[in-house]
Amino acid sequence: MSARVGVVTFPGSLDDVDAARAIRLAGATPVSLWHDDSALRGVNAVVLPGGFSYGDYLRCGAIARFSAVMETVADAASAGLPVLGICNGFQILCESHLLPGALTRNRHMHFRNRPQAMRVENVDTAWTADFTAEQRVVVPVKNGEGCYVADEKTLDTLEAENRVVFRYVDGNPNGSQRDIAGVTNAAGNVVGLMPHPEHAVEALTGPSTDGLGVFTSVLAHLGATTR
Repeated sequence: MSARVGVVTFPGSLDDVDAARAIRLAGATPVSLWHDDSALRGVNAVVLPGGFSYGDYLRCGAIARFSAVMETVADAASAGLPVLGICNGFQILCESHLLPGALTRNRHMHFRNRPQAMRVENVDTAWTADFTAEQRVVVPVKNGEGCYVADEKTLDTLEAENRVVFRYVDGNPNGSQRDIAGVTNAAGNVVGLMPHPEHAVEALTGPSTDGLGVFTSVLAHLGATTR
């Protein structure tokens, strides 16, 4: 039986179907989860997809963090459930305090939508096990509020504990501090990133298939932890 990976749909989610497709291509079974239902339906991992949950009112992810499903996700993440937040999902993870820092308006005040190179900084998380250290990957970025910020103490801690998972190279699309594109929690099971790996899983639609490694990584992680 293949692993079951839940994809949460919030009002305003745009990339839940894309995330489900990426999960299916990786070899797992995607399971639709509704924001207002606390049940996780027996999934082995959860993806919070990109979009504009609740229209990005107040702050991106600030309302979605109070959804019924997020209380269950937070409890399950504390118990080791792998959780991935992509773009708006990353914002929700930060607003829920499952990850440190915050995502703010791009420093140049423009929306960015383009292929973006990143370097994989940490291959010891549930979502990066299939990459090699310092591997260069290219996936799309599309955000208007993707600038990662945190106080200097938090940034220093992330660096010292190897919790920066992805870092922008060949240009920083949003002004994120220290070129941070994605981070993890201390346990390595919760990862958030602004670029969209689910849009880089097939050669036909490009710009690469590099994003598929995020989804095959969690399957490798689940296989290792259930042996």
